[in-house]
Amino acid sequence: MRALKIAATGMSAQQMRVEVISNNLANMNTTGYNARRAEFADLHYQQATRPGTINAADGTVLPTGVQLGLGVRPASVTVQLSQGSLAATGGDLDMAIEGSGYFEVTLPSGISGYTRDGGLKRSADGLIVTSDGYPVVPDITIPSDARSISINAEGEVYAYFNDRVQPELLGQFTLANFTNPKGLEAIGSNLFLETAASGPSLVSAPGGDGLGVLRQGYLEDSSVDSVREITELIEAQRGYEMNAKVISAADQMLGATTQIR
Repeated sequence: MRALKIAATGMSAQQMRVEVISNNLANMNTTGYNARRAEFADLHYQQATRPGTINAADGTVLPTGVQLGLGVRPASVTVQLSQGSLAATGGDLDMAIEGSGYFEVTLPSGISGYTRDGGLKRSADGLIVTSDGYPVVPDITIPSDARSISINAEGEVYAYFNDRVQPELLGQFTLANFTNPKGLEAIGSNLFLETAASGPSLVSAPGGDGLGVLRQGYLEDSSVDSVREITELIEAQRGYEMNAKVISAADQMLGATTQIR
């Protein structure tokens, strides 16, 4: 009986949906996290009678036919690109991207990673790095005798010294964007990798070429809507239960068939 296998695909789909929701809720306090959404597509159809088939009895054309679906399959888990709210921290190296774009960092393998987590730190050598110690591109080093630093909306980093009136320009942050940001590969630690689906990175100064601007002393909160996620969790749970009910009904029907003498 096909109903058993069809309902099993439905239960598997709802289980995957719950896993995606649970990951969203687990990251509701993760800096710069964008919620994910599971998307599904129907499986192959058995064409018992194709639409448009000529009826042999009188020569008329069947308007619909008989097409029996075989269940559901996962199509994608897509990122919902939306701006999280900006939370004030007061940290001189905390930066939020207001708008589109990603910070580019250099991973230990030498390749570039991308992140919206602007909770940056200073290494022992004064180099600006991520919380995991990955250097931010371009390399900007803060002198040890700098009293404070200031970062404007265009990403220019200025250092202030006790013995000088005018600040010193240390460098300028850049942001990267992609033709299809949803095609980036998530690798954990708030990092993404470029893929063939995302297209090559388009690097420019903040505020230019459609990129966002930087806000010093702020961090971008997660864009997860907890109320929406809980609502979808309830829907997924009920969907799982209904598919389980189908399996139970199909089992009873098979049981009734085997009892026929």
